[in-house]
Amino acid sequence: MKRALIVVDVQNDFCEGGSLPVAGGAQVAHDIAEILHHWTLRDPKAPDYSHVVATKDHHVDPGDHWSKEPDFVDSWPVHCRVGTDGEAFHPNLDPQPFDAIFLKGDHAAAYSGFEGRTTDGRALNDWLRAHEVTDVDVCGIATDYCVKATALDAVKSGFAVRLLPDLCAGVAPGSTKTALREMAEAGVTI
Repeated sequence: MKRALIVVDVQNDFCEGGSLPVAGGAQVAHDIAEILHHWTLRDPKAPDYSHVVATKDHHVDPGDHWSKEPDFVDSWPVHCRVGTDGEAFHPNLDPQPFDAIFLKGDHAAAYSGFEGRTTDGRALNDWLRAHEVTDVDVCGIATDYCVKATALDAVKSGFAVRLLPDLCAGVAPGSTKTALREMAEAGVTI
């Protein structure tokens, strides 16, 4: 059994001060960074991950996903535009430990990390399989959107999935509670 950590969309635009901020995003970035720091030092108290990967919203022109009058269901304010500071990882999170980064949503909406690809075109599912990963832990932003979509796709892809809720930030309490229930019903260990 090999376990990987998937860090979902811990980017400036999804943290306080960004174009689509989620309360607690900067703290989540800090808390994930603490775990990664101990992991890179091979601290015996650190989680036993074989690999740590990340996803990023990476929009060039995602069409109707961006709107001047967003409905916050299918359309959103401009966020994570390629080449802007908003698309970058939050400064509390050092990206150096990541074994791979999966970019999603160049020209369309993309919520799940399993829609993402590395810069050389490798999909998350293929990368994990090539590295013999069987189990994944998922954390990041936002619990009720991209984290949920990534966790659900991980289950569909046959991975044993754990969600780390203390390392996640959700958009709203109601939708976060619903997302947690949906993930648990799909087989995600919370």
